[in-house]
Amino acid sequence: MYLFDTDVLSNIVKSRPSSLLLSKLDGLPRELQFSTAINAGEIHYGASRVAHGPTILKVFEDRVFPSLTILPFDEESAGIYGRTKARLEKRGISKSEPDLRIAAIALQHGLTLVTGNTKHFAEIPRLKIENWIGD
Repeated sequence: MYLFDTDVLSNIVKSRPSSLLLSKLDGLPRELQFSTAINAGEIHYGASRVAHGPTILKVFEDRVFPSLTILPFDEESAGIYGRTKARLEKRGISKSEPDLRIAAIALQHGLTLVTGNTKHFAEIPRLKIENWIGD
């Protein structure tokens, strides 16, 4: 089961998406595909910053979001987030708030995080990460 980061979701709708990503997605059942409300928020934010944002959002709403289960940041993921952030801080490691929240949701549900930004999530204990973009 896989949780897709924002860069992966965005890559899907590019005019020339990653061939590695497309081959990995080919035949992957919908019930194994997840993302988070945090990632959806990042998509909405990015689209809201550009003139053609409504068109971008329509593509995501029509083609991307319906093929995923969007998971919330809830009380259980909040606990994982807090404990993980404290452990990382004790080691002198800081991560962005959205990335830590996304990682907490992936850990909560036992999902492998699929991202092209593997360094953003490196050093987060127990988090499984795969890069399907191939950059």
